[in-house]
Amino acid sequence: MASPLTRSEIVSVDNLDLLLDVLPPRIREAIIRDKGFDSLIEIILDLGRRPEARYAGHAAYLNNSAVTREDLQYAESRVGHFTSDNRAGIERTLHRISAIRNRLGEIVGLTCRVGRAIFGMVNIIRDLVESGRSILLMGRPGVGKTTLLREAARVLADDFEKRVIVVDTSNEIAGDGDVPHPGIGRARRMQVPAPENQHGVMIEAVENHMPQVIVIDEIGTEQEALAAGAIAERGVQLIATVHGNTLDNLVSNPTLANLVGGVQAVTLSDDEARRRGTRKTVLERKAPPTFDVLVEIQRRDRLAVHRDVAAAVDETLRNLTPRVELRERRASGEVAITESFAPVTSARPAVDTRRNGRRIGPVGDSGCAPRAGGRKLRIAGSQPESMGNLKSALSQAENAVIEVMERGRPVELSPQPKHIRRRQHLYVERSGLASESVGVEPLRRVKVLPC
Repeated sequence: MASPLTRSEIVSVDNLDLLLDVLPPRIREAIIRDKGFDSLIEIILDLGRRPEARYAGHAAYLNNSAVTREDLQYAESRVGHFTSDNRAGIERTLHRISAIRNRLGEIVGLTCRVGRAIFGMVNIIRDLVESGRSILLMGRPGVGKTTLLREAARVLADDFEKRVIVVDTSNEIAGDGDVPHPGIGRARRMQVPAPENQHGVMIEAVENHMPQVIVIDEIGTEQEALAAGAIAERGVQLIATVHGNTLDNLVSNPTLANLVGGVQAVTLSDDEARRRGTRKTVLERKAPPTFDVLVEIQRRDRLAVHRDVAAAVDETLRNLTPRVELRERRASGEVAITESFAPVTSARPAVDTRRNGRRIGPVGDSGCAPRAGGRKLRIAGSQPESMGNLKSALSQAENAVIEVMERGRPVELSPQPKHIRRRQHLYVERSGLASESVGVEPLRRVKVLPC
């Protein structure tokens, strides 16, 4: 049964005129004539090529004249200083200009990305943000992770008057310049001199400024994962993003697995192994997770929420399907919440119902939207797959999902054993796509389908 959250108005603020002022006049005028402001994502200026505007769903050349060195120098002179990561910004905006350089260090390309503060997006997870629990956001680039971070910082600082510190490594959360963008409200911002120093600034924020909440964009190294754990131990609420699409990505990532408790091999006694119906050596979670809640962002208006990360990791390591809460923002602005599926431990026959030639039963299938109710992804007594094989198979599934989303055509994965195919089907489903198994054993494989 869907349980709608409260409705909230969504307002977008982008200060697009300030980004257009950076561009050479002929390129600026072409964008103004095109009038696709609301869906503009970025402007591409590459030396010797035609300037290009990329919109949501399509791209267009702005004119037939190639970009010159003078065009690049014009834009470069109107933005802030380029840092060591080749990024610059515009004072008090969220726009980002990234440079491509040749071997001599000269700029030969610019990506001018439109930054938008979207007020009201956080209503899809507002109850989680208000709970005081630490939240980890996952999803592919451009799906809205940073927007949710910015909104969470503003709501906690303004509406709940909490002491919020934003650790802003690339100035994407609070914008360029020394004065933070109003999109973070009363939250304070600490800039990071170099990306490799992010973990140090995270610890400095806790030790020097007594925050109740720390907001971090992209935890990506072991040092940052350890710093996050140290912060959580001090009782500070963490809201952060991480690379990957699903919980499986974290569990099989040796660098970041500690964020969800880490994984260790445990040798069982003969009696315990027989009772569980497994091998003597099994994988188990080795510590409490740093984050209490994991949010998989499938699309801007569709999320999958693991409310209990510890339980979800334990079920994943036992080859069970973790209980997932699906949230979808409807056109009316309401957020509908449904429970997707629960772990099942008893064996029962697989169902192979077909609709239009596509399997839709509970084992080894996937549709474009997960369905409510129990779903079996493991037959009791099956042997756990090795971590290496699973990691490789899920990585291949992740790449296929990205390719299908970008190109809109099916992609077949390499042949895998039945129990690994089930995990790939589950990954694809939770990414919002469909899949089916094709071929015959031992070459049976998963085919990822566009919705």
